[in-house]
Amino acid sequence: MKWTAVAAVLLVAVATVAADTDLPHKQQAINRLLNRITSHLPSAYTDLKAAATSYNPRSEAAHFSDGGAAANHLLDEIEDHRVLEQHHWFSLFNTRQREEAIMLVDVLLHANDFETFKKNAAFFREKMNEGEFVYALYVAVTHSPLTQDVVLPPLYEVTPHLFTNSEVINEAYSAKMTQHPGNFEMHFTGSKKNPEQRVAYFGEDIGINSHHVHWHMDFPFWWHGEKIDRKGELFFWAHHQLTVRFDAERLSNYLSPVDELYWDRPIKDGFAPHTSYKYGGEFPSRPDNKEFEDVDGVARIRDLTITESRIRDAIAHGFIENDDGTHIDIDNDHGIDILGDVIESSTYSPNSAYYGALHNQAHRVLGAQADPHGKFDLPPGVMEHFETATRDPAFFRLHKYMDNIFKEHKDKLPPYTKEQLADPNIQITGVDVSNLKTYFEDFTFDLGNALDTTEGVEDVKVTAHIPRLNHEDFTYNIHVHADHAETITVRVYIAPVYDENHIKMDIDYVRWEGILLDLFWVDVKSGDNNIARRSSDSNVAIPDRISFPKLIHDTDAAVAGGGSLNLASGRGCGIPQRLLLPKGTEEGMDFYFDVYISSGDDAVHDDLVSNDHGSTHGYCGIQGEKYPDKKPMGFPYDRHIPDRRVYDSLKNLHTQKVKIFHDPGHH
Repeated sequence: MKWTAVAAVLLVAVATVAADTDLPHKQQAINRLLNRITSHLPSAYTDLKAAATSYNPRSEAAHFSDGGAAANHLLDEIEDHRVLEQHHWFSLFNTRQREEAIMLVDVLLHANDFETFKKNAAFFREKMNEGEFVYALYVAVTHSPLTQDVVLPPLYEVTPHLFTNSEVINEAYSAKMTQHPGNFEMHFTGSKKNPEQRVAYFGEDIGINSHHVHWHMDFPFWWHGEKIDRKGELFFWAHHQLTVRFDAERLSNYLSPVDELYWDRPIKDGFAPHTSYKYGGEFPSRPDNKEFEDVDGVARIRDLTITESRIRDAIAHGFIENDDGTHIDIDNDHGIDILGDVIESSTYSPNSAYYGALHNQAHRVLGAQADPHGKFDLPPGVMEHFETATRDPAFFRLHKYMDNIFKEHKDKLPPYTKEQLADPNIQITGVDVSNLKTYFEDFTFDLGNALDTTEGVEDVKVTAHIPRLNHEDFTYNIHVHADHAETITVRVYIAPVYDENHIKMDIDYVRWEGILLDLFWVDVKSGDNNIARRSSDSNVAIPDRISFPKLIHDTDAAVAGGGSLNLASGRGCGIPQRLLLPKGTEEGMDFYFDVYISSGDDAVHDDLVSNDHGSTHGYCGIQGEKYPDKKPMGFPYDRHIPDRRVYDSLKNLHTQKVKIFHDPGHH
């Protein structure tokens, strides 16, 4: 797939085709393609229905930048009955199913104009597995220059089965059968006998699930197109941040930080997902204290151990061995990027034959432990889907295990010196932080797409509601004295002060548990400055996704009225704004609140003071562009701190303690 040149061709096409489809019509087409994904396109969608039944991609070669090669290849596979049937589960980790989904991504990304994109999507929607189609359309809309302003509906309302308990889905079916609308309460899995239940609200949060799956759509491990900047380092950073956030939630609930996974020890905590596939039965459960077994056709445990050993050897040696025998030095700022590509492994890995695919194989091995030899023909487990993986506590154990491998590399690098950290122009004279308070609230989402429908049968409104963590809006004011005017880079972190036994944690431990709250650029004048910032400004988080029913309503209204469409809803990648703060405790949980300022020379783009580029670059980079910060992700806490006095002496670093309070009565 040569998509490097495709983007340039498409951009020219978008600019020169005067009659190109307007945004409301584009949005409407994508909405309709994703609505009721397991039913046929209704006749009311006249253009899509016509494309699905009478369009012929083979005769449209001139409308593809590859002359129709991708479309012809996929059609050959379909006509030879080689693709997965409809009404069957789909997993991206299944090699053949992934290949088929990528074939459709390839077709859509080679479309020269939106009409061709739309017609091919409608045509193949009726002929491919629904899961493969949804994945391919989401990835194509995310990456195609033709659809950059299109808002993708929340996945939890497109494929609700993957985000909703079976009990709720059954109630929704009953409501449809009896034609009685319903709003059903969804519970977290497990019971109070399981201590892990205390943090289920985080791992099972549909906003976290959504962020995780969108991150992997923005940065697919199989990506063959134009190189995505610092993709390996972003793999480390996004998952590191998920892990340390989970640790902070555990401490908020009087649990110890999550322990890493060990291949030679049992998986202590089992998991019962209480979730079903739309087609394919229940998600498998795993009992407590399950010994790891080899998974037929996927990996042997000893292979994973060997893979890990080779990666640790590379860290110890300070270089990755390329597939041609040459060495790539990793004892530098760029090393983490290469290591991320190797551990995942993505197509950027310099030697996947030798270093394997530790992350991807581990997900598959963990997901298959209920039926490792295929004896019971069970479908994939929750770990084999990015939508569902964080529901399983083993997800965080797996990522703590990989995070510790990354930490081994980072700890080997020389600590930062005062000269590297100081900024002689800047002195932070104080930081005012408003009250930090969290609470639970009910969130309602639509279940309509979980249900089969047919033309002529009236829809019934069915929704689910579930408690979710939120926080009151908060602000902080940073008081800065500058000797001269300049642009500055501001990084804001919080980290827990005490461990689960209320013992104060050492700085070298705490710095690795730091949660990035914000990363932004601002101009300061000579003299005293006040930098005011709100929680809603954060560049790591996104507001609630616009609901699918509202997306459909607003889009259809814009099309009918001939007006414009302003949805004010950007990327799906980014943690929910409401989860910016950990839960904290009723009596107030102590956190360090750190503000670190460095030169604006750290900025990669010239317009970062005035342009937040989608506002989620902290964990998700900037779509199609370079990551905005030149420094390593996690700077200045990404390296070992042997002497805290170096950090204590910095005038451009301010640390203070704050308390996060949880209000249990708010809900």
